[in-house]
Amino acid sequence: MPYLAPIHSVDIAQKQLAMEFTDRNGLPLGTILTRDQEHTAIIPLTQISPQFINAILAAEDSSFYQHGALDIKAIIRAIKEAIHAKKIVSGASTITMQLARMLDNSPRNISGKLQEIWLSWRLTAGMNKDEILSAYINRLPMGGNIYGVEAAARIYFSISASDLNLAQASLLAAIPNNPTYFNPYAHWERLKKRQKYVLNRMVQEGYISHLEAKRIYTEKVVFQSRQNGIIAAPHFLFWLAQNTPPLTRKRGEGLESSPIQTTINRPLQQFVEAQVQQVISTLAANNVHDAAALIIDNYSGEVLAYVGSPDYFNEVKLGRNDGVQALRQPGSTLKPFVYELALEKGAIKPNSILADVPSHYAIPGAKLYSPTDYTNSFLGPVRVRVALANSLNVPAVKVLEKVGVQTFLNRLHELGFAHLNQSVEYYGLGLTLGSGEVSLWELARAYLTMARLGESTPLVTILTEPQTPTSLSPSKKPTWQLIIDILSDRYARATAFGVDSVLNLPFPTAVKTGTSSNYRDTWTVGFSTDYTVATWVGNFSGEPMRQVSGVTGAAPLWNRIMLHLHEHQSPADFPHPEAMVQLPICAISGLKPTPNCHSVVQEYFSPEDKIAYEDQQNFHLPPEYDEWLAKQPQFNSFAANQIRILSPRDGDLFLVNPGAEGQQKLEFKLAGAFNQPIEWWLNGKKLSTQSANALFWHLRPGSWTLEARSNQMSDRISFQVELANNQPIRSGFSVVHPTKSPDSGN
Repeated sequence: MPYLAPIHSVDIAQKQLAMEFTDRNGLPLGTILTRDQEHTAIIPLTQISPQFINAILAAEDSSFYQHGALDIKAIIRAIKEAIHAKKIVSGASTITMQLARMLDNSPRNISGKLQEIWLSWRLTAGMNKDEILSAYINRLPMGGNIYGVEAAARIYFSISASDLNLAQASLLAAIPNNPTYFNPYAHWERLKKRQKYVLNRMVQEGYISHLEAKRIYTEKVVFQSRQNGIIAAPHFLFWLAQNTPPLTRKRGEGLESSPIQTTINRPLQQFVEAQVQQVISTLAANNVHDAAALIIDNYSGEVLAYVGSPDYFNEVKLGRNDGVQALRQPGSTLKPFVYELALEKGAIKPNSILADVPSHYAIPGAKLYSPTDYTNSFLGPVRVRVALANSLNVPAVKVLEKVGVQTFLNRLHELGFAHLNQSVEYYGLGLTLGSGEVSLWELARAYLTMARLGESTPLVTILTEPQTPTSLSPSKKPTWQLIIDILSDRYARATAFGVDSVLNLPFPTAVKTGTSSNYRDTWTVGFSTDYTVATWVGNFSGEPMRQVSGVTGAAPLWNRIMLHLHEHQSPADFPHPEAMVQLPICAISGLKPTPNCHSVVQEYFSPEDKIAYEDQQNFHLPPEYDEWLAKQPQFNSFAANQIRILSPRDGDLFLVNPGAEGQQKLEFKLAGAFNQPIEWWLNGKKLSTQSANALFWHLRPGSWTLEARSNQMSDRISFQVELANNQPIRSGFSVVHPTKSPDSGN
């Protein structure tokens, strides 16, 4: 039966080796970390300082090599002392019994003690003394989550266990008796008292003299800080330990693992850690407490810096939370990807005009969805470039509506957003505004794909064989280039951010900010041709910040990091969109400028779009602008180019109750405040030359064509008036709008 079989060293071998990390240049980052976040190291007895072996034997089991599983003499002595003092004075537990307790952790009662003794006999039957002592020393609890003398030596003194001197060894040998009670950080005096006991026991066993013990006791020993030997990137090390294949050893192999060389640049890492703390301190008055940052080399995909929080070791402020891997709502940072997808599929063109106007979407089982910007204002007709650069919400939703939520969700999965695993109905059109949850890690990887013009590559954390990139859409490189051109256009985003905002740097960068609902998260992700930098600022507790958006929260941190990365050499310019040409367009219509266009800008066109550009057509704002136009006191940018009949709408049908003909009035109204003389024509007959932008007309059944003229400008709509068959209604007439297609618009 296994319960009766001897236990051999291979049966209890600690197969999971410790992990030690260095940066890309061999500089140490931190001590050995296992996947359960315990610090441990496994070394053979021959690599442990004899001073420590003598100290632990003297303190715990001085006749270890003389007795078997039990020390009968010690048991008899302990019983006599207990009878004489009427309490337990000394224990009789051997190192073998302590090892048995470490392996089984039986309850501290008679049954548990018998089980411990039986396990000790099995250990003695299958292992020699050195094997038992080695297994014991490598499992010693050394305070906190530190186990084994090697881990303790490295963490407390930054040396190997083989290099421990007598003062250090006697202090470490004092801890296992009660690791919490003798904690070197919290209870130094208690530990020194226990050290004195260990030194006295070593004198009694003949390991050292009284003079040596006295000298060693007074020798100053300095323990390192509570950071447990971690020099930099603690979040990264713990995350990497959890996501690196286990390092195991086989029988006969060496026990010491070689350091893992990561891609981290330690000086850069420490700079970013300092900047995170500084930025958070400047925002403390706005109820901002946490931040995270990630830096990636665009050419290799290597992670150069990884900061998960301002202070990993501050447990009160939730410092161990990892802001790089935490899932949060990304705000507007996903918008560039829906625009790229729409351009790729031809749903929009670079010169398309999008409607930033009040819009409403009926969602089954939910309230009416009416996206707005944080300013609660609308710009009306806007170019694709302006809509994306200024992060306008309504145009982004309209673009997603054209593409389809499922298609966009599929693309986000291709980009690496693995945590967007809910249904299309769950996210809805709000997906482009951040209705899902993603990590800073996923965002950085997606923007790296953008920087690489659609070429996707995994993020690299360990310096091993290079990764093989995969192309997401090789034939659509110009669309990625166009998105980069928009995100790097400081003038295009001037409406929302100004020309000289914190997003503008003295070298080319493409950047996007994001703010989640209620100001709980702020993001800034951007890149040069060399590096991608992703930053997050918010609160791990979920508390909203006060008056902090992406440009005031995460952007300053992004700005500092970018300037530091390019301090000595500016990056190359972004390439212009391939096979595209820039042509002048009217900012309002997106078409070839006319003499009446007062705002001409340059925009990129593909060869096939250039043909349509030459085929100039008149531009009319579709009905979706009506509500917005009605609220504009003066729409100068458009009124200078055309007249717009706001009421009635083209295709309207009015029903008049019998007997009410000629009694009810219908208002003919233009959009905005048009200050020039207007001629109103109805079915080819002039109605008035004195009115400005409004006129009342008595309803009469029939089919009517209404036209408004001024100089060379005109607008024409058609409507019908019919007699109703129902009973008289309060207003005297009603209007029935024809059914509109969900896709009607630009």
